[in-house]
Order: sequence, then C-alpha cells, then structure tokens
Amino acid sequence: MGQVKKDTISLSGITLKGSPIKNVLQNTAASVSVITSADIDKSDGIILTPVLNKIPGVTMQQGALNTNRITIRGIGSRSQFGTNKIKAYFDGIPLTSGEGETTIDDIDLASIEKIEIIKGPNATSFGSGLGGVIQLFSRETTLMESFGKSTITFGSFGLLQQRLSAGYSDAKTNLFASYTDLDIEGFRANSSYKRKSFNLHGKQKIGSNGTLSFLGVFTRLKAFIPSSINETDFMNNPERAAPTWAAAQGFESYDKFMVGLGYEHRFSNKWSMQTSIFSNSKDAYEPRPFDIIDDKTTAIGFRANINYKDQLLTLPMELSLGTEIQYENYEYALFRNLYRSQPGQGSVQGDKFSAIKQNRNYSNYFLQMVLLLSKKLHLETGLALNRTKYSLQNVFENNATGIKEPFTFGTVLSPRIGLSYKVSNGKNFFASVSNGFSTPSVAETLTPEGQINTTLKPEIGWNYEIGFKGNWLENKLYTEVTLYTTQIKNLLVARRTAEDQFVGINAGSSSHSGLEFLVNYNLTAWNKFKITPYISGSVNNFKFKEFIDGNANYSGNQLTGVPENQFNFGLDFNIKKGFSINSSFRTMGEIPLNDSNAKYSERYSLLDLKTTYVFTILKILKVELNAGVNNALNTKYAANILPNAVGFGNAAPRYFYPGNPVNYYGGFSVGYLF
Repeated sequence: MGQVKKDTISLSGITLKGSPIKNVLQNTAASVSVITSADIDKSDGIILTPVLNKIPGVTMQQGALNTNRITIRGIGSRSQFGTNKIKAYFDGIPLTSGEGETTIDDIDLASIEKIEIIKGPNATSFGSGLGGVIQLFSRETTLMESFGKSTITFGSFGLLQQRLSAGYSDAKTNLFASYTDLDIEGFRANSSYKRKSFNLHGKQKIGSNGTLSFLGVFTRLKAFIPSSINETDFMNNPERAAPTWAAAQGFESYDKFMVGLGYEHRFSNKWSMQTSIFSNSKDAYEPRPFDIIDDKTTAIGFRANINYKDQLLTLPMELSLGTEIQYENYEYALFRNLYRSQPGQGSVQGDKFSAIKQNRNYSNYFLQMVLLLSKKLHLETGLALNRTKYSLQNVFENNATGIKEPFTFGTVLSPRIGLSYKVSNGKNFFASVSNGFSTPSVAETLTPEGQINTTLKPEIGWNYEIGFKGNWLENKLYTEVTLYTTQIKNLLVARRTAEDQFVGINAGSSSHSGLEFLVNYNLTAWNKFKITPYISGSVNNFKFKEFIDGNANYSGNQLTGVPENQFNFGLDFNIKKGFSINSSFRTMGEIPLNDSNAKYSERYSLLDLKTTYVFTILKILKVELNAGVNNALNTKYAANILPNAVGFGNAAPRYFYPGNPVNYYGGFSVGYLF
C-alpha cells in the first residue's frame, strides 16, 4: 500500500537511476543487476543475504546480522571481518567509509525501493572501485496517495520486528517515513541483536525545472558477538560462542546518523545539474576479549555533476562532468578489558592504553560520455581520477611527538570504454574494458610500530567483459550472460601478526575470471495464475597468479574466501486474488579457508519458502498475512568463514560461523489508504 508499484515493465526496460547519465538496462555496456522492492519482499525482510545471493557474481556471507562480508567477482574475499573494495550508496550518500569499509546491514529493508549493482570497475562516476558499486534507493509514496501502515513479524530464535510507516504524495511533494524496532535473541550464545531505526525521505518540486530532496536515517544498535568457532564446535556444538567472546560478553553498539540534501535542476533541453551535500556520524563502543574500543566517526561530503546533451558531428551525445569529495575524521581510544580478573561480569573497562586520531579524505573527479554511433550501436566512455589521503596523530597522554605527516597514494587514473550493439528489438550484445583500483585501509598501512608504511601501493586491475542481454517470447523470457576477466596487480593481503593485528603487504597478483548467467520466465495461465521460474548462477576461476608471503609461495592457488561456483533456482507463483508462494533454492560451492588451500568449507544448499495473502477491507484497509521458513531442509553449513584463521597457543583455528538451522517466521500488516 502506498509504496508498492506494479511491475508493468520488463526487467531489461528498467531505467537505471544510479549513473548521472540515465540509461536503460538493456542498452548499458556493463553487467548491472537490479533488485526491486518486490524481490526484497520475497524474503523475511530482516537482512539482504538471501536477496543478494541470487545475483550472479555476488556473494554475501553472513556470520551474524552484524557480521557479514559482501564480495563481487571475488573482490574483497580475503577481508577479515567486513566488506571492503566495494562502494555502496543510499540515495547518493556514501555507506562506505573514507578508508573503504562498507556497511549496509543496518539499513532497514522496508526503506529500500530498488538496488542497482554495477559489477567490476565500470562505475566511472563513483570512483571505479575494483569490486563495483551497490546503490540503494529509498522507497517513495505512490503518486497522489497517502497512507499509514503497521507491520509486525515474529519467528524463531526470539525474532520480533515491529514497523510503522507512513507516506504522503501530491503533484509537488513526496514524503515517506518509517520506524522499525528489531529484536532477535539469536541461534547462538551471545548473539542477541537489537536495532531501532528511523528513516525519512522527501522530495519537493521547486518551479517547473527543480527538485529538492532530503534523506535522514538514524540507527541505534546493540549486537552481541558470538564470533567464529573451530571445526569441532562447528560440527558438534554450533550454537556455542567462541569461549573468549562468551566470557567477555563481547558486543558492538553504536548510534549512527546519516543526512543528505540534494537538488536537481534542468536549465534547458541541453543543460542539467545534480548536486548534494551529505554528512554522517557514528558513536560506537565495542568490548572485545583483547581490548575495548571507544570510537567516533564524523564525515561530510559533497557530490555534483553537470550534464550536457547535444550532438557531436551529427551523432546524439550526452556528457557528464562531476566530482565527489569526502572528509572523514576518526578517533578511537583503546582500554584494557579486565573480564578475566572479574569472571562472570562480562567486559569490565580498565585503563586506557592507546588513543589515535585519523583523517581520511578522498576526492574523485569523473568525466562520462554516451555517444550514439548509430541507432543500434552505443558507445560509453569515461575517465575517473582519485586522490586518497590519510593522516594520523597519537593523542595518548598528549603525545606531542605523535603528529604524522599526511600520506597519499598519489593520483590514480581509471579509464573505461564500452560498446552496446542492438541485434534486434530487445536483444543486445555488449563489451567493455575498464580499469579500477583499491587503496589500502588505514589499518593495512600501519606497521606493528604504528607507522604508516609508505611503500604500499593501491591494487590496480584491468577488467574485460563481453555479454548478451535478450528478451524473448514477447518479453516473457529474459536472458543474460556475461564472460569476464579481471587481472589485478599489487595484490593487497593482510598478514596476521596477533589475534587482532594485521599488516598489509603488496604480495603479488590475482586473476578473477568467470561466467555469469540469468534466466527469468513470466508465464501467465488462464489469466489468473502467474508463474515465474528463474535460474541464475556464476562459475568462478579465481586464482593467485603470483603470491609470495615470506617463505610461502601460494602462486596458482585458488583465491581464499570465495566459492568456486554459486547457483540459484526459484519459482514464484501468484494468483490474482492476492495469494502468492515464493521459493528459492541456492547452492554454494566449497570455499578455500586459507591461502595454502589446505582446507575447504563444505558445499551446501539452502531452501527458503514464503507464502503471502493480501486482501482489502472496505476499499481503504489493505491487509497482508505472510508466513515462511528459511533453511527448510535444516542444512548444517558455514554461513561465513574467517579466512586464514590462526590458532594461538594450543587453540584450534576458528574458521567457521555456523548458519541458522531451520527457522520459521510469520507476520501481518494493516495499511490505511487516505
């Protein structure tokens, strides 16, 4: 109600919102995946994991609601505890920190209208990151409607989610707001999760050519951390937390605020402009077995582009020139955790032993052009320029000698060119060549002595891909297939030196090659039933081309932390009277747990089911009932792995984050249409 839009257009006909130069998915010379709110609604609505894992080339491993890792085409697979080398945005506001760490798990799914995923370094206007870009767009209220809605979901392991949402829309104004309270006890010990979030999104037309937009998101989180466990516990006692984390009752908590103000203006048929300013802040506290960290992040940024549409030598052309700049301040203090000396009390804060201030700034500049060489042949080209700068200051006990000079990785240039050729109506071939990069995080640049390693270089990669997008059978059947290879040099790897200490090194090169495919079929029977089977998948060949770490030579080994293949099968069944069944069966191939390839996780398959019934009372009340089951076959599996885990002392390495066993959920919503 109010924010649900009918799917009246084929997938390939969707206009992409993310790029400054708007283009239809069918004609885009890149592999781009689109997730709609209808796709999100087929899941339990708690986290994006089952949704993203249906996208070819995308893998999301989820150790807990607040512990996950997203990789695209294997990029970022060796990250220890989160997502990096992939950028993410929510309505143009970066969800990626100044040093490249991305967090999207605390965005309430009810506030998302659409997701666009650009795979590989094809997003010139967003910095040409090696992995790609994930762009989230907020839900809007349907034109000329107003509504109020209450939703509740409950389920296994103490799941309770309560949500209130409302919206208003007229010819000039569009408002959408939601408040969500999510509470889960969790399958494992020490895994309680509580999150409150508020989202407000608005658009206001100003005159006939201008639009002002606003986005505000507030999140309050307290999530306990069970951490990873060893193989014996994984097989025999998966609900157990890591002993040290259980004893310390470790958790993370934070208040996070994100706000953005944007303005679009069309000066003429040729000239237009988009500009926005944004800010975010995070006040966090995390007791861990090895220490307690109290940290704060504040950031402010600016993004703008100006577009020009005309002809170049009689050929239709659109040009976009823009920039994105972000300034981020990060400061933290470390305290001793005295939980061992006071057993049964959980974490107890002791003396402070370290305090650091960091400045993490970047500036991106880009130039994009789309040129219609003919009615069938489109050319896309672009150039991105990036500068990233870090500076550190040791402020512990007013350390006067702790000032560090700013360090930059220099200017990184990333060119791209792509071609899309229309074979016939609804059928396009495309090819592209692009260059991307990934800078080290601050933590990766630090030596054990706390100095910046000025010899580190950014990862640089060339991406080559060809593909086909095609509609068949009067747009009922959509197919997509992509072949790609990405060759990366200056490979950044994290060498573990202690339980929570890693040193970044450039250790060689890697090769990321693969095949991605997608098939969707919409079948309408007897004008009452709509059956939609789909299949998608990726076959990966990710290897270290050259990787020498100390005396160990891992050259030729399979890349750590990412599956060798991934397949998804589904069947959606809809009756016009409001009844639907959604099923999803996905398989995840085995994953190398360490660089030596001496150990792998086991291949697994998961079956999820959901049924929904929607009906209307008195034409103004819309009621939805739903029930579902995740992991219906009760598969035992590792939902996330810790790459290159090391056992300290006599302890076995803790590679595994167990996935939830079979679990059930149900809920209902009532909406009132004004």
